[in-house]
Amino acid sequence: MRDTAQTLRRDDSLHGSIVELIPALRAFARSLARDPTEADDLVQETLMKAIANTDKFQPGTRLRSWLFTIMRNSFSTRCVKANRERPGGADCVSALPWTEATQHWSSELREVMTAIRTLPRAQREVLVLVAMLGIEYDEAARICDCPIGTIKSRLNRAREQLRLALEPPAGNRGPRS
Repeated sequence: MRDTAQTLRRDDSLHGSIVELIPALRAFARSLARDPTEADDLVQETLMKAIANTDKFQPGTRLRSWLFTIMRNSFSTRCVKANRERPGGADCVSALPWTEATQHWSSELREVMTAIRTLPRAQREVLVLVAMLGIEYDEAARICDCPIGTIKSRLNRAREQLRLALEPPAGNRGPRS
């Protein structure tokens, strides 16, 4: 009887901790999936898998790493399925915006997001994990299942590619307009 009560308290505590990590999961999902709706679906799938498998979480390990690993694996599985199926809806005209934003900051943000989306997936993952979410190199290495040196290298290459993509042309070094 005591074991059941302890398990229920542990699960409630774990579920509460999972809920606290939802904003970080959303940010990571948006770096993986280029479509916001797909990113939201990825977060939901990750949460469902995590809650269904709370018995597999090892106390004393990092919950964030465990959840990000679930998300990364789910995304990889989706990519494999999508490459096999190729529904053709990605180029649909209905996905295009109705009107362009008129605010300067909005167009710059769009430019940065476009540049981030053009990065290779591995570099984009690391950029979001380390530079945007503030995850330490060792935790990012566990999430991405690679050495810390690889994380640092991917981050460096991602930053350099972004700098080159966002740099104004040689003849126009003034502030962007």
